[in-house]
Amino acid sequence: MGRLSLNIATTKRWTLREAVDGAVRAGLPAVGLWRDRVAEEGLAESAALLREAGLRVSSLCRGGFLTAAGEAGVRTALEDNCAAIVEASTLGTDAVVLVVGGLPEGDRDLAGARERVAERIADLAPFAREHGVRLALEPLHPMYCADRAVISTLGQALDLAAPHPPAEVAVVVDTFHVFWDPALAENIARAGREDRIASYQVCDFALPIAQDALLSRGMMGDGVIDFAATTRMIAAAGYTGDVEVEIFSADIWNTPGDQVIATMISRYRDLVLPHLTG
Repeated sequence: MGRLSLNIATTKRWTLREAVDGAVRAGLPAVGLWRDRVAEEGLAESAALLREAGLRVSSLCRGGFLTAAGEAGVRTALEDNCAAIVEASTLGTDAVVLVVGGLPEGDRDLAGARERVAERIADLAPFAREHGVRLALEPLHPMYCADRAVISTLGQALDLAAPHPPAEVAVVVDTFHVFWDPALAENIARAGREDRIASYQVCDFALPIAQDALLSRGMMGDGVIDFAATTRMIAAAGYTGDVEVEIFSADIWNTPGDQVIATMISRYRDLVLPHLTG
């Protein structure tokens, strides 16, 4: 399990300290963090907790929401993302995951929103580089385009990253968000050639879609995603980093955390691990 990471969104009912303790009990080497849980514990306290536990931090979620058009909105976005970069550096991870944002209220100009994302990335990239952190752009499934992420494909994310060095701007490959993309294989290969893969996140696409579409993720093996095929693509692209399990699901959140982690480990061993070596 040397590359398996628990994204603490998967055990949402747990505090950061409880999630760290659960990861240690299960013998996991890494966790992916969310900023709200870090804020509850305190940044310095969280960093110390993770050091004492001997856990790597595979990523920090999240920054982004970069599509605001007004001066005040732009300033707020830049301040919040700079704070996220500093937090990531303090916690010892080189990846801050960016969900780029949807259309501002009343706006229907997708092209304009995407242009503003590119502008904000250009603003933030040098600051990220100074702190040893990569801006990890996460394309989201198209059903979230209007309200959460105006980039929906790995190709779009790579195009936004292209003007910047890979040490500054990279991408997240999240199976839930990209499994449907007919150009996925070629864009994972491209991401590998360009050294742009900052994070590989796995969970399944569960049916039927939940009333709250954010909660439609499932445990690997409980949905429609071919983890063998996607993981082989990731391995062939040269990615050797952590594999994060990030699941938003009311059923999973209502299951005891230790049980969730045990199932996560079993599914990872069966469905993902055999394919990580290419």
